[in-house]
Order: sequence, then structure tokens, then C-alpha cells
Amino acid sequence: MGSAKSQWVFWCLLPRFTRYSLTLLLSAVMLADAVGATPRNRGLQIAQQPETTQQDATRAAAERFTQEGMQLYQQGTGESLRQANGKWQEALKLWQQVDDKGWEANILLGIGKVYSDLGENQEALKYYNQALPIFRAVKDRGGEATTLNNIGSVYDDLGEKQEALKYYNQALPIRRAVEDKGGEATTLNNIGSVYSDLGEKQEALKYYNQALPIYRAVKDRGGEASTLNNIGKVYDDLGEKQEALKYYNQALPILRAVDDRRREATTLNNIGKVYSDLGEKQEALKYYNQALPILRAVEDRREEANTLNNIGSVYSDLGEKQEALKYYNQALPIRRAVEDKGGEAITLNNIGSVYSDLGEKQEALKYYNQALPILRAVENRRGEANTLNNIGSVYSDLGEKQEALKYYNQALPIRRAVDDRGGEATTLNNIGLVYSDLGEKQEALKYYNQALPIYRAVVDRRGEANTLNNIGRVYDDLGEKQEAFKYYNQALPIRRAVEDRGGEANTLNNIGTVYDSLGEKQEALKYYNQALPIYRAVMDRGGEATILNNIGLVYSDLGEKQEALKYYNQALPIYRAVVDRGGEANTLNNIGSVYNSLGEKQEALKYYNQALPIRRAVEDRGGEATTLNNIGRVYDDLGEKQEALKYYNQALPILRAVGDRGVEATTLSNMAFLERSRSNLQQAQTHIQAAIEIVEDLRTKIDSQELRTSYFATVQGYYQLYIDLLMQLHKKDPSKGYDALALHISERSRARGLVELLTQANVDIRKDIDPKLLAQERRLTLLLDARDKQLSELLSKKESPAQLVATTKQQIQDLLKQQQDLKANIRANNFEYAALKYPQPLTLPQIQQQLDQDSLLLQYSLGKERSYLWVVTPNSFNSYELANSEKINKAAINLNQLLKRPLIAGASPEEQAQAVTDTTKAAQELSQLIVAPVAGQLGQKRLVIVPDGILHQIPFAVLSDLTPQPPQGKGEQDQLKLPSPLPKGVGGEVNYQPLLVNHEIVNLPSVTSLATQRQQLKGRKMAPKTIAVLADPVFSANDKRVTEKATKTSSSSDIELERFALQRSLKNINRSGLDRLPGTRQEAEVVLKMVSPSESFQAFDFDANYNFATSKQLNQYRLLLFATHGIFDDINPELSGIVTSLVDKQGKAQKGFLRLNDIFNLDLPAELIVLSACESGVGQEVKGEGLVGLTRGLMYAGSPRVIVSLWKVNDQATSLLMQELYKQILQQDKSPAVALREAQLKLWQQKDWQNPRYWAAFSLQGEWRNNY
Repeated sequence: MGSAKSQWVFWCLLPRFTRYSLTLLLSAVMLADAVGATPRNRGLQIAQQPETTQQDATRAAAERFTQEGMQLYQQGTGESLRQANGKWQEALKLWQQVDDKGWEANILLGIGKVYSDLGENQEALKYYNQALPIFRAVKDRGGEATTLNNIGSVYDDLGEKQEALKYYNQALPIRRAVEDKGGEATTLNNIGSVYSDLGEKQEALKYYNQALPIYRAVKDRGGEASTLNNIGKVYDDLGEKQEALKYYNQALPILRAVDDRRREATTLNNIGKVYSDLGEKQEALKYYNQALPILRAVEDRREEANTLNNIGSVYSDLGEKQEALKYYNQALPIRRAVEDKGGEAITLNNIGSVYSDLGEKQEALKYYNQALPILRAVENRRGEANTLNNIGSVYSDLGEKQEALKYYNQALPIRRAVDDRGGEATTLNNIGLVYSDLGEKQEALKYYNQALPIYRAVVDRRGEANTLNNIGRVYDDLGEKQEAFKYYNQALPIRRAVEDRGGEANTLNNIGTVYDSLGEKQEALKYYNQALPIYRAVMDRGGEATILNNIGLVYSDLGEKQEALKYYNQALPIYRAVVDRGGEANTLNNIGSVYNSLGEKQEALKYYNQALPIRRAVEDRGGEATTLNNIGRVYDDLGEKQEALKYYNQALPILRAVGDRGVEATTLSNMAFLERSRSNLQQAQTHIQAAIEIVEDLRTKIDSQELRTSYFATVQGYYQLYIDLLMQLHKKDPSKGYDALALHISERSRARGLVELLTQANVDIRKDIDPKLLAQERRLTLLLDARDKQLSELLSKKESPAQLVATTKQQIQDLLKQQQDLKANIRANNFEYAALKYPQPLTLPQIQQQLDQDSLLLQYSLGKERSYLWVVTPNSFNSYELANSEKINKAAINLNQLLKRPLIAGASPEEQAQAVTDTTKAAQELSQLIVAPVAGQLGQKRLVIVPDGILHQIPFAVLSDLTPQPPQGKGEQDQLKLPSPLPKGVGGEVNYQPLLVNHEIVNLPSVTSLATQRQQLKGRKMAPKTIAVLADPVFSANDKRVTEKATKTSSSSDIELERFALQRSLKNINRSGLDRLPGTRQEAEVVLKMVSPSESFQAFDFDANYNFATSKQLNQYRLLLFATHGIFDDINPELSGIVTSLVDKQGKAQKGFLRLNDIFNLDLPAELIVLSACESGVGQEVKGEGLVGLTRGLMYAGSPRVIVSLWKVNDQATSLLMQELYKQILQQDKSPAVALREAQLKLWQQKDWQNPRYWAAFSLQGEWRNNY
């Protein structure tokens, strides 16, 4: 991330060697020449104008003052400079008395140089401007050129670079005219220096490369070394560090040869800076420590202070802040002693930066505020802008963002005025950071995008990479991961090219974090493990500790707890070594969490109790509350309920004070669990109700790394607890309507679950919503999140700034009011979008209104201790307590595995019969658990099932009808014939009649979703054409249909990400790859024969691709058949989707995996969508979210109903079932729900297809009424 502090440190490290040293050299030489020339000049004057004895005495006195002044000047201290000025002022009067214009001009020039050295630039200009016309009058062109050069140097110091160039360009032709080759080279050098400061590095090199051969020609080895040094400096600025070292290493032996120890030390300093930039801090120290004794030996106290300053900067970079302060505090009094006001300000600034890094922000402000008036006094406008920038950074860190903007906006026009384009870009970057923190992401991008071309123009590749990185962060925050990758991947090669190894590690870390957030843990580890050795190489111990912590978090997420501990235990001593107490506390907390998950409760307490006092010491109130909550949870698990409550009650007021609502909800839920265990049901209800209200008010997912694996993962647990409490209260007092409220909470839990899934999947819904409202919604969400975070940070401080807290609270209230108004607007104009994002779940009477007399709603909620079933008709309502989820899961998994179990090729009739027996027995066992309590109420009604958890994966049609009745009735059921083995069962062991015989079965994600669909689709016209089919796609370049092999090229990042997601999703459902589905072609062709070609649209092979699936042409068809792999991923439900062709005709990878973000934005106003080859995994943690997410997405796309397969079915059986399904719909005008039942019954009646695995896989989700 961009930082004003680093900009300042880099600036102060640059030894401002060349121009100043050369200007001083010229002035000194000129004065010395004048003194040496005195006898000759006197002789000439005697010949022309005899002098009196008084004049001789005056001249002698003038010469004496002049010489004494020179001796004092050469001492170089502030005091000696002032004394030199006094001597020369006396000399000036005397030279004026004897009317010696040449000496008068020289002394004026010397006095100007003294003022320039003292930083009194306006006074310097006053004297130079007196000298200039005199040099011209006496036609001393050399003196004229020197004065023009020195005036240029003052303007250069003042930051007025164009004015400086004007004077240098006046000096240059004069020096050429008088054939002053050395002076010409000096002015060329100075012009090069200005262009370098303006960021025009190539122009700078042009002038330096003109100066270099001249210095060599006149054998000015000192000038040659200076120019080599300057060229090295340009390459250094361009990021070409090795080239910089090449030139510095040419300059160094020359300076040693000419015994110029001062500039030898300066070059050692410059080499040290390059090594520092390269991250080779010990090498940098080696060179700085060579420079230091030389500077002390030659008594150059200014440069001694500069070197001490640079050593301090290295220690600061190494994280050794106290050592840094030691060196800065040595530099400061020296700079004051030599009256180097500019240097004093630089060191004050650097001390401020250290205190800022140590978190002592007020101390930092104290030093910055000492630096600022000094910089203004010496008219160092660049330094003034840097300090304003740094003050802005402190206020930003303090959470006082508006104050930060105030200082940045003072710095920006100054940087523009002095043509400091690099500094301008840095400040633009910092302003962007503030707006990003404020949640104003588009405003942030605006400033970053102003900074980026400036960095490129001045060839500041580090700044360019930094800005690209920051833009990537904004897109990451916006959930636009592909765009984030794009910018990070632009930053990375630049950081490598300029050998910014620390920046390279940061970008690798950022890329790893994006992969981590996408669930691509192995890919995240790959990038983290690239960053780790770099952080170690550049000795960035803080960065090293952070990356170790990140790796530990990934291993913890992957369930590899011992590996996580290994990395946390590496991070911990580093955080302690660099005195990062916040990082230390976080790591202790993380270690405690691992031990807690491993069941080692005492060990967990040990670490939490180490973290707690640290979090209090660093005033991390949110972290303190989190740790208190964690300790409470451990005591709760240990059965020490009173102790647990003590800690929860300490955490709760802190969380409310700092506004950390996510952890507040967690704490409240923990208290609710505890109170339930003590049978305090009313108190528990109060706590869990408050927790759920917080959860439903939260606008986005929790960012905290500590909570990311536990927070939303347990939100459904909050609802389960609330439901259980209400049902237990109902048992105590059935008259209060607690059971009806529990049903409403069940609907709320499903609505919230979908909101969480969409958030987790980064689904950016653009369909059925005005883009302007969408942009406004996103902006308000980001602003509220940012203000909440800012308020939390402010309230975490020991002494919160009351006015700022009040202002921030008011801003939050204003934003909430805007958000409520926006929600009302969206509900009025974008009903379906509002129902999805801001759901209003149905109550019992509203649910009953959605049911007809022939329908019976069975809604389930599975819980750890007890499960529940609500049975609803238009005029009745009953509730039942069922077995716990563990028992139900066991029976359901057993049935599911039997249904999916591959049949043995060539199995004997007995083996086949046994397979059916095993399946029907398992179906009966599950039926006893989940249907038995209501078996007598089912009659022959349509069963509307709202399942929960593992029950999403169970086709209720296959469950046993526990009160079997003959299929009597009217209409469609009259013709039903039962297969001969029933009712005694196959093999005669189990009496089995599936629910399918007497019941139409319909599944719903929730009744609220059905009501939403009905309202949205009311009065919709049917699509004009009949059916569109996608079948038999190409999944691999090895498919025999790929005949033209493409040359191997690397895939784009979005294709790679898609492949990662698909591979992970397949792994989650225990699949290693995707086989071709040749049976889907047969299935599709059978269906297509039922309609005329003009009424159908088809895509096979390579055409069965992403573009077909997302084509607008599909909205012309009433029926859609996707005969391809569909994936219901319950481990990572956001990875659920539909797979189309993954390669083109040349075998080149292409986009082909439709995930939730694609599906929710499709426009498919079909009456029925069929997914005929879906698969899912089975495990203890199945929640059905994958199935719900995918089917709900297709409903949002426009279809009121979806038929899906719950496992991959035999090709022939699927073909027969599809043929019958579409015959019933197309030729007999049956509703899809009735048609599916008829098709399944037809297969069940045939001995070859009697096994439920052939016919039971297909389930209808959604509307049962016949719109078709």
C-alpha cells in the first residue's frame, strides 16, 4: 500500500551531493582566485591610478577580512558561516570604499553563498542579484556565469525548477564563450540535476553525458566522479539498481585517487542507499559505516548527520525502531549545531515516522509539527509538502480521515507548484487510500488513476507498481476478483524488474489473499510460499510474521491443525522480536483457537489468557472482546457455565461500545446456548433474537480472519437454536403460538442462507435491477461498512475523540436513512431483486394462502438435539418433534449411498433383487424417522416438501408410504398398475410402496421463494417457441471430437480461475474429472423428434458451450433441457454450476462453467428447465445449499420450476424417463409435476427399471400449478 512515510524516508536518504558540492566548489575557487590575483590587480591599478597610503591601508584591511572570512567559511559550521558573513560584510564596505568593483562582486557572491548554505534563500538571491550587474559592468563573464549558476541553484532549492533552468541556460553559453570548460561541465551537470528532479530522467542523462567527457578532457577527476555519481543517481531513480552501482563504483576509486574524502564518503553513502533499496540492509550498513568515520575525520558534520540519518533509516526498515531512534537522535543535535535547518527538519520528520510506526501517533505529530515551520522558514516547499503528507498519514491512521484529507489537500498544490510530479503522484495515491478507507471506492479509483500516468511519465516504476497494487486492492474490496488479479499481475513484474523485493512479496501476498478468499487454498499457499523467502531475504520481519500467520490460517481452514500450529509458532517469536504486540496477540489467539478445535481446552485457555492482557495493553478493544468471548466459549464447553457467563458479560458491553456487531452476535448466541443448557428458555430466546436481528442487519460478510471460518458457517446454527427454543417453549405452553413463530423463523433462516450464499459467491446480480440503483446500493453498503469500521476504531481508543465519534455516528444514521429509502425504491420498482436481497419471509397465514386444498406442506428443520416438522394445509397447522440430525443423517446417507451405488455389471437376478431390497429397506428406515408422525394425514395429497440439510439430497418419492392405499382416485391415477412384486416386496422381505404411488411430490427452497415467483410471474406471456436443448458437450482436449490440435498457449487468468473452481468442486463431490455424456445426445434427439425443427433450438458438441447457454435466443423457448453435467456442491455451494463445453474445436481451453454469478444473471423465461445429469456429494455436513443455490438461480433467471437429477442415472433409463416426461407435457398437456410422476411410475412398473436408482433421481423444484 502507498505510504507518505516511505516517500519521505526515501527523499531524506538521497544525498543531495552534486549540485551543492559543485556550487560550493565554484564559489570557493572563485574567491580564492580573487585573493591570489590581488597583487597583479594592484599592480595594474597603480599603473593607471596612483593610490594614497589610506587606500593601501583600506585595501589591506579588506584583503584581511576577505581571507579571514574564507578561513571561517571553510570550517563549514553554522556558527563559522555566520562569522564568515560578518567578516565579508566588513570586507564589502572596504572594497566599496576603494571602489574595487571586481572584489565587491566577488564578496557579494560569497555572502550570497553563505546565506544559501544557511538556507536563507531569499537573502542569498538579494546578494547574488547585487553581484550580477557588477560582474556584467566590469565585463567579468566568468563571474557573471558563476552568479547565474548560483541564482539557478537557489531557485532549484526553492523548488522553482523552470526558473532554475532559465538561469542555468543563461550561464551555459557564457561559459562556452569564455571557453570555461570546467564551468560548462558544471552547469551541464546542474541542468541535468533539475531534469532529474522534474522526473525527466532521460533528459537528465543527456546533460550528464555531455558533462562527463568534458570533465575527462580537462582532467577534472573530481568533476568526472561527481558526474558519474549523478548518472548513478538517475539509474537509481529509474530502478536500475545494478546500473546505478556500476556508476557509483566508477566514481569511488577516482575520489579516492584524488583524495577527495568528503565526496568519497558521499559516494559510499549513495552505494549504501542502493543496497538499502535492494533490501540488502546489512550491506547498506556496511557502506554507511565506512562513510561515517571519513566524514568525522574531515569534520564534515553536515554529512556526518546525513549518514547517521541514513543508518537510522536502515534500522527503521529492519524493524529495529529503538536503534533507529538512537541514530536519529545523534543526527539531530549535529544538524542543529551546524544550523542545517533543512537537515534538522528531515531528521525530525524521520523521528516522527518511527513513532508513527510504533503506534505512538501523538508523538509522531509532535515531531512532524516541529519539522513543518522549519521547512517553511527555509522555503523548502518540497519538504513542506512531504511533512504535510506525513501528518495526513498519521491522521488517516488515527481514523480521522477528513483531517487527513485536509493535510493531503494542502500538500497536493505545493507539489504541483514545485513540479514535484513524483510527490504529486504519492499524495494522489494517499488521497485514494483515504477514500478507499471511507468506502468511496470509485473516488479512490479516480485518484489512483490520476497518480498512475504521472508515475509512468516520471518513470517511477516503484510508484507505478504501488498504484497498480492499490487499484487491485480496491477491485478486491469490490468483489471484482478478476480485475484485482489483472492489476496485481501488472504490478508484480514491475516490482521484480526494479528489484523491489519487499513490494514483490506484498503483491504475492495480495494475490494469495484473493485466492484464499475464493477458496483456492492450495493456490493461495503457492503465492504465500513465494512471498515468505523474499520477506526473509529483505529482512522484513513484520512481513515474514504476517505471511506465516496467513499460511497458518490456510492450514487451519484446510483442517490441518498441526501444520497451522507450526506456522503460528514461527510467527509468534518474530512478532515479539519486532515489538508488534497486536500481531503477537492475534497469533496467540489463533493458536488458542487451534487448540480449542483440537479439544485441548486447557491449552486453549493458556494462549487466550496470554492474548488478553496484550490486547488490553495495545487498546485493541474489539480484539479484547473477541478473546473474552473465546475464553467464555471454552469454559462453556468445559461445563463451567457460570465462569463462561462471566466472560461473555465482560465481552458484550465492549463489543457494543466499539460497534463490533458481528462478534456481538456471536457472543449473544453463545449466551443463548448457555442459558438453554440451564433451562432458562426465555432468557435464551432474548439473546438469540438479538443475535439474529444483528445477523440480518449485517450488510456484508465478516472480514475478520479470526472469524471467517466460523461466523457465517454458524449463522444457520443461530436459527436452529432459535427454532429449538421456540418449539421447547411451545411444548411448555402450546397456546402462545410459538410453533407458528418457529415456522416463520425457518423461512427467515432459508432467506438469510441464500443472502449469505450470494455474498460468499460474490454474485453480482444485474438482472431485474436498475443499474443506477445497483450502483447506489453498492456505494451505500461500502460507505456504511467503512463508517462502521471507522467508528469501531475510534471507540477502541482509550480516549475517543468525542466530536469525531459523534460526527461518525451521525453519518452512519444519515447513511442508514438513505439505505432505507433506497430499499423502498427498489421494492417498488425491482420486486424480485428486493425479495432476494431484502427478503420478507412469510408468516403462517401467508404460507397457508400459497397452498391449495389438494396440497400438504411438510417443512423440516434438523437440529443437533432435536429436529422438527411442520405440517400445513390452507386451514390447519401441526408441528412434530423428530429425532436429532445425527440419526436422520445416518439413515439418509445410507439411503443416498444405496441409490447412487453403481450396479455390478452382469449381476444375477438375485443380486439385482437384493440391491432393490437393501434400498427399499433403507427408504423405510428413513421414512420411520421423518414421515411416520404424519403418515395418517397424507391421504393422496400433493406433498410440498421444504427439506433441510441432507434431506435436500433425498427424493421423497422413494420413501415408504407407511399407510399404503391402493391407487384409487380420479383422472390420472385411475390407470395406475402396481408392479407384480408389490405389495410384499422384492424378495418377499420388505413391504414397500413408495410415496410416489399416491402422491405428487414437489420440493421448494422455501415457501417465500414460491410466493415471490408467483407474484413476479403473474400475467407473464409465454415464450413463443417450444424447446431449446444443450447436450453432449466437449469437456477435454483429449475428446476424439477434437481433430485440430491448437498450439499450446497459456490460458487467461479467468480461464485458470474457472478451472481451479471446477477442479475443487469436482473434488468436493468425489469426482476426479468429467466424462463425456454420450447418452445425453440420444436423450436430446428423442425429445427433439417430438417437435418441429422450427419450434426447437439445439446445440451439441462444441456448440453446446457457454455462449449458447447464455444466449438471449433462449428466452424464446418455453422448455429448456440442459443435458450436461450439473454440480451441487455442499462443501462450497458457491462452486455449484452447470458445465458446458470446456474446449473449442482446436482443444483450446475456453470458459464453460456456469456458476451462480452467471446463472442469477441469465434471462430464461421458460416454463420448465431440466438439468438431467446433475451430481452431488454426500457427507455429514450436507446442508443442501448447492442444490438450493443452483435451482434458486434458475428460478431467478425466470423459470417457475426446475427438474434436477440428484445423481447421474443410467443413460438408457434417463432417455426413457425424458421421453415419457416430454410426451406427457407436449402431447398430453400435463403439468411438469404430474408429468414427472407419470414418467417415474412408468419406469417403476417395469421390472428392468424397478430399482429406485433408475427413476427416483429426478425431483421437481418450484411451482406445481400448470402454467404450461
